[in-house]
Amino acid sequence: MVETGKQAPNFKLKANNGETVQLSDYKGKNVVLYFYPKDNTPGCTTEACDFRDSHESFADVDAVILGVSPDSEESHKKFQDKYDLPFLLLVDEDHQVAEDYGVWKLKKNFGKEYMGIERSTFIIDKQGVLQKEYRKVKVNGHVEDALNYIKENLS
Repeated sequence: MVETGKQAPNFKLKANNGETVQLSDYKGKNVVLYFYPKDNTPGCTTEACDFRDSHESFADVDAVILGVSPDSEESHKKFQDKYDLPFLLLVDEDHQVAEDYGVWKLKKNFGKEYMGIERSTFIIDKQGVLQKEYRKVKVNGHVEDALNYIKENLS
């Protein structure tokens, strides 16, 4: 399980651009690692577009954005193209990374129970240390909160 103030678990995942990405590739940058349930769903689209619209502001504080969901590389490519997302979307089909970060949870929707991603964001500093975690994220205002945290604490 992840813990604030400790090294964030490294991972190796395929990205929507076909490359394999590791968290350790981003040493020297702040990382916004956000987990979302599914491409092309209303809340996930809003969140992705909010990150897109603030992408330059995150770059200004030396932060990269990485989105993670269990969707396929093809699904991620379509999602990225449709909404012109300027950051990588990572494929966690076996949800191992979601489990490592403690966001693979039992969910309930319309009376059905199933396992899925609990919308969450992790702010990791330039040394790879987890500095802030947001769990059970509500989309509205979240991207601004994450950006302000980095501005106030990591830049």
